[in-house]
Amino acid sequence: MLITNCRVATFDEAAPWFDDGAILVQKDVIVAVGDRPVLEQQFPQEERLDGKGMLAMPGFICAHTHFYGAFARGLYIPGPPMKDFPEILARLWWPLDRALDEEGVRYSALVPMIDAIRYGTTTLIDHHASNRFVDGSLDVLAEAAEQTGLRVCLCYEVSDRDGPEVARAGIRENVRFIRKVRGEENPRLAGTFGLHAALTLSDETLARCVAEAESLGDVGFHIHAAEGPADREEALAKYGMRTIDRLATREILGPRTIVAHAIDIDAWEMALLRDTETWVSHQPRSNMNNGVGVADVPAMLRGGVRLVLGNDGFSNDMMEEMRVAYLLHKVARDDPRVLPADQLLHVATSHNARLAAQFFPRPLGRLSAGAFADIILMDYDPPTPLTAENLPWHLMFGFDGRRVDTTIVGGRVLMRHREIGHLDVQRIYAESRRVARQTWERFWAMAE
Repeated sequence: MLITNCRVATFDEAAPWFDDGAILVQKDVIVAVGDRPVLEQQFPQEERLDGKGMLAMPGFICAHTHFYGAFARGLYIPGPPMKDFPEILARLWWPLDRALDEEGVRYSALVPMIDAIRYGTTTLIDHHASNRFVDGSLDVLAEAAEQTGLRVCLCYEVSDRDGPEVARAGIRENVRFIRKVRGEENPRLAGTFGLHAALTLSDETLARCVAEAESLGDVGFHIHAAEGPADREEALAKYGMRTIDRLATREILGPRTIVAHAIDIDAWEMALLRDTETWVSHQPRSNMNNGVGVADVPAMLRGGVRLVLGNDGFSNDMMEEMRVAYLLHKVARDDPRVLPADQLLHVATSHNARLAAQFFPRPLGRLSAGAFADIILMDYDPPTPLTAENLPWHLMFGFDGRRVDTTIVGGRVLMRHREIGHLDVQRIYAESRRVARQTWERFWAMAE
């Protein structure tokens, strides 16, 4: 199809902006981007999709999320308020992980995937746990991705917190799924090796994971680390070193590894993350909610750490995640100059796209020939001039996910005029409420 009659923000340095642009899509790939009159004349027979003057952009990429977190929304947690992050893990997340069965995994994935379509987030890197249903759990997530049409990279978070049998099952699930998606060569599915967090993984389990990853070839890890002081204290007490130092000595870091959070780190750990070319994913809304501190994002960017933006299971509105990051670091530093909109947008688009390129066979995060046709149309009528130069500030102060009119993944229109035509959204939400209630009842039984 030929998408016409739209402004086009390509996020491609060679040709960043077209005031009256068009995008030619064939199968799942962008073939050409340029001025509308030129492309309409060159390809008169192509089916047209009228952009109606909207802004075309690449679909957003989320570097770290948890689909299963959907079932935490509205969940009553018995007892007094949780006072710190270890209590949040012990009283909310770990029992919720244990309460999920196959249906719970399926519907807790479908709901945030529908939200991702609505908010224009087309690629998501997920970090999964469901300790009563491990074997085959990533297949269920992959089926949900196939049903919704999104592009996802999946892993299972290995942990020792529920004993050696569950840890072995998590390792097995990562290895099985990575081999499976490599064999299928589905351009919308990828796998990596999930690890829960440094504080719930023994050296012995880490060694087994490293050995399995080496047997698979070029595979990195996806792990939480230094999310708060508890991780540091655990590492110092048990291993005599700080969190990132320990992960480096255990060969977890590297150019294909994602470390989520990295809040409680010192300058030497930051240098290790940079020197190993490890990706660090920042999730400001989650960090604020858990009260675990503020990652030193300005210093990481200044020092050359490969920083990306995730959401840790919050809504898949990546524009909202950007806006929170934009404001948080200014107040944390008492300096309105910190993390300007253009720098932040570069992280959320260019950096996230470079990370996604580790997992998928074509470029993402830009509208240019040869890239995957992951495109969104924003229904945004600016009250002031909109240009390539001031787009970052329009995004911070004028955009949100509800302005996404059309979402396209791999050339397939998943949403048009805010309608998701290929899914029975009402039925999915009704089933999700039923399954969530059953999940909550198991959660409450464990709490008692």
